[in-house]
Amino acid sequence: MTTSILGLDIGGANLKAATPDKRAATVPFPLWKQLDKLPVALAELVARFPDADELAVTMTGELCDCFQTKREGVGAILAAVRSASAGRRVRVWSTDGAFVDSEAAAREYLKVAAANWHALATYAGRYAPHHGGMLIDIGSTTTDLIPLNHGVPSTYGTTDPARLETRELVYVGVLRTPVCAVYTDRVCAELFATTRDVYTVLGRVAEQPDCCDTADGRPATFDNSLARLARMLGGDRETASDDQLIHFATCVHARIVETLTAAARSVYYDTSSPPELTTVIVSGAGEFLARRVAEGAFPDRPKGAFVSLNDELGPAVSACAPAYAVAVLAAEAK
Repeated sequence: MTTSILGLDIGGANLKAATPDKRAATVPFPLWKQLDKLPVALAELVARFPDADELAVTMTGELCDCFQTKREGVGAILAAVRSASAGRRVRVWSTDGAFVDSEAAAREYLKVAAANWHALATYAGRYAPHHGGMLIDIGSTTTDLIPLNHGVPSTYGTTDPARLETRELVYVGVLRTPVCAVYTDRVCAELFATTRDVYTVLGRVAEQPDCCDTADGRPATFDNSLARLARMLGGDRETASDDQLIHFATCVHARIVETLTAAARSVYYDTSSPPELTTVIVSGAGEFLARRVAEGAFPDRPKGAFVSLNDELGPAVSACAPAYAVAVLAAEAK
């Protein structure tokens, strides 16, 4: 009998699920605000896939400040998964490149903490099986820049601190990043606006009138985004024109592209002997930004070198790419 596997990516802001046959779901879940509700939220997410009889898990939520340590965070997330599993088998991805059971995951917590990038890169390596590759995955909160060598992740760091140090992890995303964290020139150093506002105004992120996960708690619409960006300039919609605010959003976008482009080039080329780059893989909710970064970082890339996981998997699955990756990897590991 064939086992149906559900991949779970448990983050600090979203819960994501996907199956090897490309069914996927994303649920906004601010973990740091409602840790006690995680078991129920996971159980409800798993219930959307009633044929699932095994869970493959990866996580980043252990970094939330509701936890004093990563050990505590990993333990709490694993406990919530076990509760939601209702007796299903649970396997957890490790940066050793293999799955472990939940007991081993709790013991080797630093190898499963924030390991979703490694699962995604391991899956994505099949699109770059020869020579060098580069995975640029941009989500709501972070950017992962992962070199591949003959399809295998080839990074200096495996933990968040080490990856931040090498710029393999950059805390810039297309929705949740405070504008003042990426653009500091003559703006208010306050959480008045986020990158969601920048890309809503620029038409790269769709308006979401039902979403109030914004700096001021007002809906994620074009007009409200303009108002939030105006506050970044110390003004409001009466003192700042629409053209001025759209220009400001364009400047913020340019700064983000500049930052990520420099990081991508550094990550790939600042090694003793990087393999010839033949493939660039782009993915995530911010794939449109990843494409722009790839174009700037690797202008001499071979013709046809791009692989879009959005195109390969569809937008819904690409936005849940690490969850899909662990689901596929778990199915292949049988």
